[in-house]
Amino acid sequence: MRPVKAVNTTVCGDVLRVCRPLMVRAARVTIGLAVTASILAACGMSQITSPFRSKKQSQSIEPYVSEARLLEAAKSDASGEVSIQAATTSCPQFKIWPRDRLLTIYDVGRAGDGLAIQYRGEITKTARECQIRPNQVTVKYGFAGRVLLGPRGRPGLVKMPIKVHITDHTRNIVSTQRISIDVTIPADNPVGYFSTVRELSFALPAGVPPGDFKLFIAFDRGTS
Repeated sequence: MRPVKAVNTTVCGDVLRVCRPLMVRAARVTIGLAVTASILAACGMSQITSPFRSKKQSQSIEPYVSEARLLEAAKSDASGEVSIQAATTSCPQFKIWPRDRLLTIYDVGRAGDGLAIQYRGEITKTARECQIRPNQVTVKYGFAGRVLLGPRGRPGLVKMPIKVHITDHTRNIVSTQRISIDVTIPADNPVGYFSTVRELSFALPAGVPPGDFKLFIAFDRGTS
């Protein structure tokens, strides 16, 4: 029988010295697991929510806010408003102005007559990304929708007026951007789809969170 070292009969200091390698190994294992978990978590993070990704990233990843993606979303589900915004709390929200999501164009002098409808436009999808600096916010936003052909309309090119509002925390409009969208309605289909992506910037007052601002999109009835 081999002699047994009396490590358990020595003083506490010796016991601690004997146990220390085990403690060190356990600590190394714990740290190794933590580092591995951190690496895996980093690898699993979605790059979709990264605002204005670097050029290297954008070469391999489809831009989150893109006309192609918005157009695909509009064609796949045109039943109502659906936001595909990036998940970030500091970026100003981008919403469709409730009263102006639809725009109906009638024959002159026959507003409200269902038989006199030429076209009806609908904004159905929105998306946005942000780049936030100490005194400025730049928003890359996109939207999509469709135009329906009415009884008095004709296939071909239709221009739809759009406006985008920036509001502060009191919902006062601080800036407006106007856009004209060209929509083509084909001869063999009474529906034409549209999508576009734009950028706008606005000043960020000191001490004001970017999330206090909001973007609203609407059809511009004043120019239709």
